[in-house]
Amino acid sequence: MNNTKESFKNKWENNPDLVFSETLREDSDIFKWILSRNGFSTPRQFELFLSDKKRILDAGCGNGRITALLRKYSDPKNTQIVAIDLVASTIAQKKLSGAHNILFYSKDLLGDLSDIGKFDFIYCQEVLHHTSNPFKSFQNLVSLLNKGGEIAIYVYKKKAPTREFVDDYVRSTIAGKDYESAMKICEDITTIGKILHEKDIKIRVPEIAVLEIKEGEYNLQRFIYHFFMKCFWNPDISFHENAVINYDWYHPHNCSRHTIEEITDWFKSENLKITHSHSDFYGITMKGFKS
Repeated sequence: MNNTKESFKNKWENNPDLVFSETLREDSDIFKWILSRNGFSTPRQFELFLSDKKRILDAGCGNGRITALLRKYSDPKNTQIVAIDLVASTIAQKKLSGAHNILFYSKDLLGDLSDIGKFDFIYCQEVLHHTSNPFKSFQNLVSLLNKGGEIAIYVYKKKAPTREFVDDYVRSTIAGKDYESAMKICEDITTIGKILHEKDIKIRVPEIAVLEIKEGEYNLQRFIYHFFMKCFWNPDISFHENAVINYDWYHPHNCSRHTIEEITDWFKSENLKITHSHSDFYGITMKGFKS
């Protein structure tokens, strides 16, 4: 039985405030990561990008943190935002109860989306890989673009082989557990990430081609994180929030990983002109417009 819907339902119902404020705080690592991976070096650049978008879709809004970000940097008088999510749209609506010109809907990205209209910009990041058919979900979203409209997606990247093995092993172990039991395991994993981070050890490693490890100097926590297991740790957020982020990775059954070539083919197959592409150890961000 696929647990993905229940997994995210539990995540958001138990953690409605998860990294909400960090997403909006301009000096936070989370805020900087979101903007930089999407090709914006400053908040002003992001604001200018949104300035001519009359309708924006936040596809897979979770608790509404990105919806709030999009609202903050767009004009509420001239830009309508639509936020959809399979399990958390009411949570997002409550979080943004004082915001203007935002509509919230409970929607499945693989379902019929035609009744929410067309859009000038669609933001769908950290979502597609949690659907049972990421490409079909992508196609559904592209069908909602106005001519000249843009879509920006972020999907998990295929990792080094040892990292893939460990991640799948842990996922197969905890995917059938309830929220509390799965969180206990994720707390143990988070503790490892915290300890490694606090050691602040840098190591230099040679290239190990068979494990897809590139030569270079790494912080020890990031070395383990990149190549062996996800043990996320961000000192700017609470221990519990770090554990929930690890839960988000390990618990859902649907958790596909992709290559830059595959995502490029998605855009080309839908006749989208790619305007931005970014790949790091964790994921692939790509943006393109409908000509």
